[in-house]
Amino acid sequence: MTDAVRDTAEPRISLDEVTPEFIDDVLQHLEGGQVDSIRAAVAVLSPTGVAWLLEQVSSDVRGQLVGILKDLLDPKTLVELDEEVREEVLEHLHPRDIAAAAQELDTDDAAEIIEDLSEVERREVLSELPAAERAAIEQTLSYPEDSAGRLMQRRLVAVPDTWTVGQVIDYCRDAIDLPDDVYDLFVIDSERRLRGSVALGRLIRTKRPVPVIDIMDPEIPSIPVTADQEEVAHIFRDQDLVSCPVVDDERRLLGVIMIDDVVDVIDEEAEDDLAHMGGVAGVDIHEAPVETVRSRSRWLLVNLGTAFLSSAVIGLFEAELQTVVALAVLMPIVASIGGNAGTQTVTVTVRALAMGELTMANALRFVGKEVIVGGFNGLLFATLVGMVTWLWFREIGIALIIGAAMAINLMAAALAGSVIPLTLERLRIDPAVSSPVFLTTVTDVTGFLSFLGLAAVLLL
Repeated sequence: MTDAVRDTAEPRISLDEVTPEFIDDVLQHLEGGQVDSIRAAVAVLSPTGVAWLLEQVSSDVRGQLVGILKDLLDPKTLVELDEEVREEVLEHLHPRDIAAAAQELDTDDAAEIIEDLSEVERREVLSELPAAERAAIEQTLSYPEDSAGRLMQRRLVAVPDTWTVGQVIDYCRDAIDLPDDVYDLFVIDSERRLRGSVALGRLIRTKRPVPVIDIMDPEIPSIPVTADQEEVAHIFRDQDLVSCPVVDDERRLLGVIMIDDVVDVIDEEAEDDLAHMGGVAGVDIHEAPVETVRSRSRWLLVNLGTAFLSSAVIGLFEAELQTVVALAVLMPIVASIGGNAGTQTVTVTVRALAMGELTMANALRFVGKEVIVGGFNGLLFATLVGMVTWLWFREIGIALIIGAAMAINLMAAALAGSVIPLTLERLRIDPAVSSPVFLTTVTDVTGFLSFLGLAAVLLL
């Protein structure tokens, strides 16, 4: 790996310029063996653009491109790659190249790349690193996955609480291993315990003789090194932070988390929740078909079981369905509207839980509000569906029955859509994964049972 791409005077093109036509040109150059043309075309891409290009081509083409571009690949490209694609790319790189890339990245990014390697490859790459960097990466990998310890960078500006502003400024000018982007400087005591922070802007506006302890903010938030990344995201969002120190149990300063890493966490968590709501393990467009089948079939099997339960309820009213054909025609409407209404409530509930806005303290009020909303929607759609049914079949009895069933099912959907995620959260089961399956069962069974049950009692 080299800095050739970053040092070039040519302008980088943006991600939206990695068009299908651009990719087709690269593929044509590859078919024609025009290696220099490929290198020239890719040289003006940003690291994100190169990652996007590698993700859009097939596995075989990806391997050929990595072989051609390996000495031009910006280390940041490896960070930007989808995890499945990155594993393939790393297979085409020598451990020495991976180690060189890791040396140019922040500790958290380097650990993310090395983590994808097999145990043997990981040892080979770490052996190529200087002792200090190897120790830092190994310690990062020792923290739980998705924890603050994995997100934090170790390169930061930490100064003793006995220094003056002038000493801090001189230190920052002379030090050669400071991070490129500095927003806050952290003040520590003789045992490296965090005492406070100083914004860079405030530091440079203060006279040199002033003790740095006099201008620091002692009430800054800090994040435990074992905190989950979702908790980290909540802290950054709630307190509008750009950076935040990471400390151990004795409040010793270990590292700093920057806002760019938190943006990635927020994106990752939202992506996972969206995927789980659809009953899939993740965004798996780069995953092997066999793995995709395995991850999706589990929830399809559960859905199959709940579908049989709904069918069993319908089977209880076989005679009624044969007697009044209109029931079979109208029956799907009740279940469908109930399912959609429940999905709306589940989506709001899961999001509120994920954002920390819904807790057991305000859960009862939230459930009550959703049931009221479900009741009003039930009355509205009961009236609408009842009128349409009467105009269609000219049977006032059927119109009243479907209206009543609609109101019952929409209230049940609102109640289930709020209670099910809360219950699963209390049981420490991911509500985004399991809620839709249970919700569908509740709305289908309640809808069929109320509609067909009322018909059996009132019509037959």
